[in-house]
Amino acid sequence: MQSIKKIKAFTISELSIVLLLTSIVVGLAFTVLGLVQKQMGVMQENFNITLEINKLETELWLDFNRYPSIRFNASEDRLLLRNELDSVSYTLSESYIIKAQDTFPVQLESKNFYFDGEQVTTNSIDAIKLITTKAFQNRTLFIYVNNDATVYMNAKGLFNP
Repeated sequence: MQSIKKIKAFTISELSIVLLLTSIVVGLAFTVLGLVQKQMGVMQENFNITLEINKLETELWLDFNRYPSIRFNASEDRLLLRNELDSVSYTLSESYIIKAQDTFPVQLESKNFYFDGEQVTTNSIDAIKLITTKAFQNRTLFIYVNNDATVYMNAKGLFNP
């Protein structure tokens, strides 16, 4: 008579347990991956917001120091900076700021203008304080320029180059 040889192998129940455990581990890995991707998206959005605010702040600092005449027109919500050869303007809206072809998607909560340390609403200014909304991290931008005698004479209407 022939003897029946037993083949060493896994049983169906052992294989089903391994498949079940593998599917649980893979499911957890995909869940963690989704959470990490969401977190990375939030970090990217915060980085983009910070980058836009920093670009706006840099542009304002450069222009405030490049142009000696800085005026704010409250009726048009426009900041006009000029020198003898050139001029640039900023249109200040609550949801964006426009400079020439650049648009800064920065939402403003408030904007204050100063001349010689006192808050003004229009005409010559030497400092600006912009406060962004909560969505833009409630950042405060304070940009100023040191005045020379020409600025005071322009403000009083004594000298117009």
